[in-house]
Amino acid sequence: MRLILAEDSTLLREGLVRLLEEEGHEVVAAVGDGQALLDAVGAHNPDLVVVDVRMPPTHTDEGLRAALEIRQRRPGVAVLVLSQYVEKRYATELITADTAGVGYLLKDRVAQVGEFMDALERVRAGGAAFDPEVVRQLLARTTHTDPLSHLTPREREVLDAMAQGYTNASIAELLHVSQSAVEKHISAIFDKLELSHISGYSLRVLAVLRYLGS
Repeated sequence: MRLILAEDSTLLREGLVRLLEEEGHEVVAAVGDGQALLDAVGAHNPDLVVVDVRMPPTHTDEGLRAALEIRQRRPGVAVLVLSQYVEKRYATELITADTAGVGYLLKDRVAQVGEFMDALERVRAGGAAFDPEVVRQLLARTTHTDPLSHLTPREREVLDAMAQGYTNASIAELLHVSQSAVEKHISAIFDKLELSHISGYSLRVLAVLRYLGS
């Protein structure tokens, strides 16, 4: 795939460029701030953007705000946020606006090259990839209206795996249950969260993130 990498740490940026190229991908641009990222996307129209959250000039949320602008202007460009931080406000907006082709991983996930590459492929294909810690921190915002309180412990486990982008077969293997059992749990989750009637969105991710903006 053709990628643009936005990371202000030169050492990490160059390391990621080398890793991605060794895996057969083309890094068409590697930049160090949000505006440069927007300019590069306009110039190269990549398949996917990998972006850090905190970049110059303020080192707060420039990367996420740039990611949101990319998704608004070019919804066909997939976005994978790769950061040490969970920036809740803009992360929630990014994820709930459109779950197709979006991911949010913490940087220590890069140490697991296979998982990182798998996440890139899922997001590029229009799927989702969310770090479990990202999901947990975002869900913490809505404990006062937590729709997950109606789920059983097993349904919560299935939901957590769904939010990370696992397939039904992978969830079955992870939880040591049958695939048909996983499918029944997912059906129950959609019913309890009143999602079964919704079309045009990934219900697998909405089941976890629907009320994050409330």
